[in-house]
Amino acid sequence: MKSYEDLLTKAVEELPEQVKGGERFTVDKIKGHIEGNKTVLVNLKKIAKDLERDETHLLKYLLRELATPGKIIRGRVILGTKVSAGMINKKIKKYVSEFVFCAECSKPDTSLTEEKGITYLKCQACGAKKPVKNI
Repeated sequence: MKSYEDLLTKAVEELPEQVKGGERFTVDKIKGHIEGNKTVLVNLKKIAKDLERDETHLLKYLLRELATPGKIIRGRVILGTKVSAGMINKKIKKYVSEFVFCAECSKPDTSLTEEKGITYLKCQACGAKKPVKNI
């Protein structure tokens, strides 16, 4: 029977060169294209699902931040103007910092709750609760 140290050494040797590290929480980049003078986004629903937020809440935020009209048609988001993917990704990152990450512990384990007309960001990890602005 092998010793614990031998087994540990063998396990370390068998590890892949690059263990996928980084954060456990990543936000996909927006995918879409421009059709005429409109921008079509195809993966906003998946991004909202990954963030555990309502797609309409995220869309409402993006429309306000980008100052453009838009709507969801057959699972795709149609924005009324041409908007670069970089600008949309920047706004999604801002949304995540305001409506997903906890202000106290910086973890993404949060939910949005509404009490007496005020929306709160409640953290499941540390229990912090802070009001967030309505969209």
